[in-house]
Order: sequence, then C-alpha cells, then structure tokens
Amino acid sequence: MTQTVTVNDRSYNFPKAPTVIVCVDGSEPGGEGSDGGGYIEKAIEAGLMPLMASAQERGTFEIAECVIPSFTNPNNLSIVTGRPPAVHGICGNFYYDTASGNEVMMNDPQLLRCGTIFEAFQKEGATVALVTAKDKLRRLLGHGVSMSPGKAVCFSAEKANEATLAEHGISDVVERVGMPVPNVYSAELSEFVFAAGVALMEEMRPDIMYLSTTDYIQHKHAPGTPVANEFYAMMDRYLSALDKAGAVIALTADHGMKAKFDDENQPNVIYLDPLLESKQIQNFRVILPITDPYVVHHGALGGFATIYVEDQYIDLLVKELPKTTGIECVLRKDEACERFGLPGDRIGDVVVISKAGYVVGSAPSKHDLSGLKEPLRSHGGISEQKVPFILNRPLTVPVDSGIRNFDIFDYALNRV
Repeated sequence: MTQTVTVNDRSYNFPKAPTVIVCVDGSEPGGEGSDGGGYIEKAIEAGLMPLMASAQERGTFEIAECVIPSFTNPNNLSIVTGRPPAVHGICGNFYYDTASGNEVMMNDPQLLRCGTIFEAFQKEGATVALVTAKDKLRRLLGHGVSMSPGKAVCFSAEKANEATLAEHGISDVVERVGMPVPNVYSAELSEFVFAAGVALMEEMRPDIMYLSTTDYIQHKHAPGTPVANEFYAMMDRYLSALDKAGAVIALTADHGMKAKFDDENQPNVIYLDPLLESKQIQNFRVILPITDPYVVHHGALGGFATIYVEDQYIDLLVKELPKTTGIECVLRKDEACERFGLPGDRIGDVVVISKAGYVVGSAPSKHDLSGLKEPLRSHGGISEQKVPFILNRPLTVPVDSGIRNFDIFDYALNRV
C-alpha cells in the first residue's frame, strides 16, 4: 500500500485514521458579509453544537472560498478532484452544449475531464464510501470507482431503496440506516446522509468517507432561526458519533446562502431577457447554471448567469449591464475564465453576477415561483463564496493563506 497518492497533480497522504469529508450544502459561515451570522456559529451560540464548539476552541475553525459559480455541482466536483472547474470541466448544474445546440444537465460522468480522489485512492487499496443527498451528484462523484461490498460504496439518500450491490456496492440501505427514504424536499434527506455515514463507519470503517447534503433548509431558513438551529444540532449529533469512532472530520460547504428579497418579501430579480431586448440585442441565449431538477426552493434564480451573444454586442453588454441596479460585475468569457478558473468551451460569451441581495433570471414567464413558500434565499455569486472550513483536529493555517474549499482533502490527509 502506497504512502502517498497523486491525483490531478496534487499529492495526498494515505489516511492513518478514517477520514470523513463533509460538504454541508449552502452553509453560510459567519464573519464579514454574512447573512445574519453563520449557521454553525449561531447554533454554537445556542449551545446546540458541542462538537463544533470544540472544533472552534481546540480544532481548526476557518473560512475558505468556494469556486464561482457558487453552485452545487462545480464545487462538489472541485472538492473531490482538488481542482477548479477549468480542470474537471463541471462549471454549473446546467449548461449549453454548443456542439449539439441543446441545454443539458451537467450530471453525466462523461462530462468529467479528470479523475476523482476516491478513484485514485481505491486503486491504491483504500476503502471508500460516498453518500449524497440527491442522486444527481451520485453518478458524478462515484465515477471511476469500482463498487465492491465492504470496500467501495456510493449511493444517494434520495434513492437509497434502489441501491444494489452491482451499481452501488451495497443493498438493503434503508434497513441498515434505520430510516425510511425521505422526501427530496426535506431536512430528513440530509439527516439520512449523516445516519448512513454513522452506519457505514460501524460496518466497514472506510479509509475515506464523503458526505454531501442538500441545502433545502438553508434556502428556507436564515442562520440562528429555530428550524436552522434544529438542523445543525441534528448534524452535530451524528458528527459526534463519527468523532467518537476516531474519525478525522473535515467540514466545508459548496457555497454560502443569502437573502434575495425586498422589504415586501418579494424576490429581487434582474430579468435579463427583457433587459437585453430593451437594448436591441438580438439572437441571444441566457443560461442559468443553477437550474437542476430541484427548483422548488429557488425557482432557478441564482446569482450567476452566462449569455451567448453575437460578438458585435459584447462590448455593449460589458459597458451597459453594470449600470443596472443589483448587478455586481459583467465579464467577458476570457476574463471570467481567468478570474474563476472556468472551462471556456462551457460558458457563454458574457458572464453576469448579481450583488448579495439580488438574483438574475431570464424572463418572468420562464420561472415558476409557485413553490416559494418563504422569501427567496439563494446563491451563485461572489457574495456566496465564503464557506466554513472546519476540522476536529488542531492545525496551523497561515494568515492570508487563501484556502479554498477544494483544499479540504489536503488539510485532512496531509496536515493532520
């Protein structure tokens, strides 16, 4: 068994203890610019997260930055590859395939342009376990891993009852976890992930485990609210069980979360289609990479949009769109790729990013907001780039180190 494993030009030590990497979807941290304080910090203040309180006092409790766009798929893939989207190729939940002329979901493993840390470690003899909340991520994260009972498992809470030995490396998941399959729009979907993690630690004690939740709660409830605190208290109980089992726990998030509504609790939306039409722009296509099959809690409204447009209009858009209230920046493709590490063949000619309290959409008729039962909270922009970076082990993090959420494996495996 090798002592180090090289993945995508980064080297990682083989774990000396079970290492659990947790991606808490949408977990806005505290600090400057936070939306009413951080979820974890508020729950600690309420006395509801003793393990995280311990990490704050005696472990590692930092703030990192996620990749932009601050959406689920690009960041989870950056975390599990250790590289930005320019390397792994996943730059949104949804993109426009210029070759086929189709708008498609970015959940096909064939879209990946590099291997994952799990695949590389398995080849060197490590046991791995991956549990996701939604099935959209499961195929991407488990790509290249050979499923084998007791050695490699990968399944989602959403479709736990469909897990098979051949495809997922495990069966009878519902019985093993002791919970029914939750509704996809529920806090229980994330709880199932944590409960499964504890069950797998007891059964197979994997060398590396990855737990990825859903941001259903964060889209609906601000930090420190009763529902949010209850959710984080639940999370801490399961993480405490993993801590007691001797695991190294490293927690980060795929993105933060911000309120995106006005004084009347209506969404602050900048609709780009009518805005471009008012400037006599023709033959354009607006792509919203937040789009996925689960839009009830955000209505496909986020902080990042990309526009495919004829060359003659690019300068006009870059000059005029920033004058619109709520827009933070407008970048040409090459500028966006250089600044955010994006693959140029999978984004449009212009990138539009909204400010903290705003979202961008295409046109009112293209967004179904009937599922929004609470004032809109969403993500995608630079304002949601800050994320927690927490370990249950003390580490020295250099001041102004510029840590990213996709450095979490490096810290958990190389610096503990």
